[in-house]
Amino acid sequence: MTKTNVLFVCLHNSARSQMAEAFLNKLAGDKFFAESAGLEAGTINPYVVQVMQEVGIDISQNKTDSVFEFFKQGRLYAYVIAVCDAASAERCPIFPGVCNRLNWSFPNPAEFKGTDEEILAETRKVRDMIKTEIEKFIVTY
Repeated sequence: MTKTNVLFVCLHNSARSQMAEAFLNKLAGDKFFAESAGLEAGTINPYVVQVMQEVGIDISQNKTDSVFEFFKQGRLYAYVIAVCDAASAERCPIFPGVCNRLNWSFPNPAEFKGTDEEILAETRKVRDMIKTEIEKFIVTY
């Protein structure tokens, strides 16, 4: 069975897109092949690493990638899903072939302020929102 290629994009590939990629590969890796990239490569958010470990997913060794590098390599995706705000999503290149573009806007964990526990609590909320959206995507597509 051929897997459906999905690319998750956000600003720095440091949080939201990493979580979405990990959830789709874990929950439906038999049906989908997910990758993630950023408009600008960044550094994995340590709060995101921690909250994903809490649900049994280790992304601590992931690296960040540039969406423009994937584009230049001619990679093809059935879905390109932006998980950042709409203005940032508009900067994403148009990939060749049959490609469905979706935009799921989630708060950016890099912008959370407060104590470590407050930031973790907000990051958990985003993680859970992303997981819910991935679960809906799996049954819809």
